[in-house]
Amino acid sequence: MAKDPEDRLSVGEVARRTGVAVSALHYYEQLGLISSERTGGNQRRYPRYMLRRISLILVAKRLGIPLADVQEVFSTLPLDTIPSARDWRRVSKQWHGQLEQKRREIERLERELTGCIGCGCLSMKSCRLLNVDDELGERGPGPQRLEPTT
Repeated sequence: MAKDPEDRLSVGEVARRTGVAVSALHYYEQLGLISSERTGGNQRRYPRYMLRRISLILVAKRLGIPLADVQEVFSTLPLDTIPSARDWRRVSKQWHGQLEQKRREIERLERELTGCIGCGCLSMKSCRLLNVDDELGERGPGPQRLEPTT
């Protein structure tokens, strides 16, 4: 028998079904990524459709999509009703673009590293990653020559 998507689940049930720690569920709720209602006994109850939102948070995490980006996209989805297939397609399309950009950045980084490691020069004079006198430090932290230019 199919479950009613409006059924309410306890925080323990949601944690068990999703594999997400209760503390993480509370954090996601603080961020506005998911929502719950309180019972008369002040216990959290999550609508069953929150399982899909939590699953998407986990997928985004696995794909390297920061929670801030998930929060931005989820802010366009209804929190009090089941998002439509159209809503999910829109989210998917937005993330597809982000993932394509990440893929291009990774491929460029791979070419840089392959060239650096593969050249065998080990030369402090010709290495593209060389940073004489820490001149690149003024641009900020991190690998400045390997960061994408804007």
